[in-house]
Amino acid sequence: MARVPAHSKSRAKAARPPEEARLPAKTSRWQTVAAGAALVAMVLVSYAYALRCDFIWDDDAYVTKNHTLESLDGLRRIWSELGAVPQYYPLVHTTFWIERHLWGLNPLGFHAVNIALHAASAFLVWRLLLRLEVPGAWLAAALFAVHPVEVESVAWITERKNVLSLPLALLSLLAYLRFAPLSPTENIRATASVPWNWRWYTVSFALFVAAALSKTVVVTLPAVVLVIIWWKRGRIAIADVLPLVPFFAAGIGLGLVTVWMEKNFVGAAGEEWSLTPMDRLLLAGRVLWFYAAKLAWPYPLAFFYPRFSIDAHVWWQYLFPLAGVAVIIALWQSRERIGRGPLAAVLIFAGVLTPALGFFDVYPFRFSFVADHFQYHAGIALLALAAAGLAPLLERAAQARRGARFLFSSLLLLPLAVLTFCQTFIYFDLETLYADTIAKNPTSWTAYANLSMHFITVGRKREAYALAERALELAPDDSVTNGNLAALLLADVVQGNDDDDKLGRATKYFEKSVKLTPENIPSRKGLGYALMKSGRYAEAEQQLVPALEAMPDDANALYALGMVRFGQGRFQEAADLLQQSLRKEPADIDTHRALADVWQKLGRNAEAATEHRTVAEMAKARAAILADAGERYLERGHLEQATAAFARALYLDPTDTKARDGLERAERAARDFRP
Repeated sequence: MARVPAHSKSRAKAARPPEEARLPAKTSRWQTVAAGAALVAMVLVSYAYALRCDFIWDDDAYVTKNHTLESLDGLRRIWSELGAVPQYYPLVHTTFWIERHLWGLNPLGFHAVNIALHAASAFLVWRLLLRLEVPGAWLAAALFAVHPVEVESVAWITERKNVLSLPLALLSLLAYLRFAPLSPTENIRATASVPWNWRWYTVSFALFVAAALSKTVVVTLPAVVLVIIWWKRGRIAIADVLPLVPFFAAGIGLGLVTVWMEKNFVGAAGEEWSLTPMDRLLLAGRVLWFYAAKLAWPYPLAFFYPRFSIDAHVWWQYLFPLAGVAVIIALWQSRERIGRGPLAAVLIFAGVLTPALGFFDVYPFRFSFVADHFQYHAGIALLALAAAGLAPLLERAAQARRGARFLFSSLLLLPLAVLTFCQTFIYFDLETLYADTIAKNPTSWTAYANLSMHFITVGRKREAYALAERALELAPDDSVTNGNLAALLLADVVQGNDDDDKLGRATKYFEKSVKLTPENIPSRKGLGYALMKSGRYAEAEQQLVPALEAMPDDANALYALGMVRFGQGRFQEAADLLQQSLRKEPADIDTHRALADVWQKLGRNAEAATEHRTVAEMAKARAAILADAGERYLERGHLEQATAAFARALYLDPTDTKARDGLERAERAARDFRP
C-alpha cells in the first residue's frame, strides 16, 4: 500500500466539514442502553429519600383538598371551568385525578411519579443533545439529573407542572427536528433533498400543546427552535418561521390565560407587583445572574429566598443587566472564533426564563422574586454549555489514561448527587421545610406564617402564636400575616377559649387583612365568621356572601352564613345552608348541633332529635379519640398538646372521665415542670 504524504493527510483533514468532525462516535445498542440506565439509576438513588416525604405547601390546593379529583364531574371541571383548580393546567390535574383514584392520598405514589418523570427528562435531554451534536451530551444530562437546584421541582408534588411539562416539551422538540431535520454534514438544510415530514409536525404540535397545558413556560419552545436553527446555520429564513406560527399562536393564547388566571384567581395583584418598567429591567438582570450563580454553586438552597429590594436610584443595580448585555455582545463578537453555540445556549437560558424574570406578574413574587423551580427548564442550556466545555478536557484525559473520563466525571457528579440527596431531606414535611427556610432566611415572614398555621393543626398552640406574631413583626402591613394571626385567635375562640377577648382581636386583624387586600377571600370569610360569633349579623353577611360566591363549596363559609341566617330569624334559609355545609363536611359536629337548633325553631322535632343523637354519638367518639391522643402526648412529654387534647375532649363530652383525669395529670405535670 502506498504511503500517503503527510501534507495530503493535512489537506484531507482540513477539507472535512467541521460538523462531521464533531459527530459523536458510533455507540452500540448496549452502550446506549447502559448510558440511559445510568442516568435513570442516578436519579433513583439521588431522590430515594423523597419517596418518604409528605405533602407540603400548596399540595393541599392541588391534591389533598382538591375536590375536583374525587369525581368524574370534577375531571370535567378541570378541563372546562376556569378557577376550578388553582391554575389552568388541566393535564397536571388529570394526572393527579388518576393517581387519587389509584392510591388515594398516599404521597408515595405522587412522589414516585415525579421522580420517574424527572428521570425521563434526563434521558430525553441526553438524546436531544446527541441529536444536536453537542459534545458531552451524556454529561450534560447527568448534570441535570443530579443537580440540587432541581430538587424543589421533583420533591414537591405541586411542581408536577415542571416535571410533566419538560419531557413533553423535549419530545415535541425531538419530533420537530424529525419534521424539519438539520443535516449532520451541512449547515443549511436543503428542502428538496430533505423534505419536511408533516406527520412529525402534527406529533410535535400536539406534544407542544400538551406541554403548555401542563405549564405555560414551554410557550418559549418555538423561539428555542429558531435559536437552534440560527446556531446550526447562521441564519433564519422565512421558511423556518412559517411552520412555527401555529406554535407561537397557541403559546401566546395559553400564556394569556395563565397571566389572567394569576391576576384574577391566584392573586398576583397589589402593591407587591407595582414595579415600573425600569424596575422590571433591573430585576430581570439580577434574576438571570442569580440563577446562573446557583447552577455554578448550588449552596445554600432555600425554599423562600430573601426578596430583592429593587431601586432604580441605586447605581450598582444597573450592573446586573449591563453585565448580561456585555456577555451577549462578547459572545456575538467571538462567534467566528468559538462558534455560535455559547451564544445560543445563553439566549436559550435567558429566553426560557423570560416568564419568570419579572416582566409578568406571578403570585410567588410576593414572597421572593426567585425560586429554584423557576429554572427547571432553562438551566439545561447552561448545563449543556458547561458539559460541552468540559468534553475536550475529558477526551484528552481519556486518551492519556484509561478510566480518567469516568474518574473526572465521578468527581463532578458525585458531590452534586450527595447534595441532591441531602436537599431532599428538607421536603420531609411542613415543619422540616419551614424550619430549614427560617434557618437560611430569618426574614421570611411567609415561612413563619405558614409554620404557624401548621402548628395550629397539630395542636402546638403556644409555638403557633409565637410564630404568627413574629410573622406580623416582619410584615405588619401584609394581608396574610394579619389574617393568619386572626385565624389562630379565632380557632381558639371556636374551641371555647376566649379568655382575653380573642374574638375582638381576631376581628381587628381580619378587618385589617381585608382592608389591605379586599380580594383576600380566606380573610373575608374569617371576618364574616368572627362577626357572626359577635352577633353582628348584617356586617357578617356583607363579608360571607362574596366569600361564598368565590368559594361556593366551602363548608365553613356555608356554616357561618347559615348561622347568620339563624341569628336573623330566617330559619329555613339557615337549614338549607347548614345542610349544604354537611354535604361538604358530613362529620362536622358543630354544624349538626346548629342544624338541630334550627329544626327545633321550625318545629320539626323529629329531625331535631335525630341531629341531637348524631351530635351525642359524634361527641363521645371524638372525645374518646382526643383523650387517647392526649395520653400519647402525655407519654411523650408534650404537655401543651396533651392539655389541649384533653380540654377539647371534655368540651365535647363533659362526662368523659378519662379526659378529666388526663387533664388533671397534664396540668399537674405542667405545674411541676414550671421553674
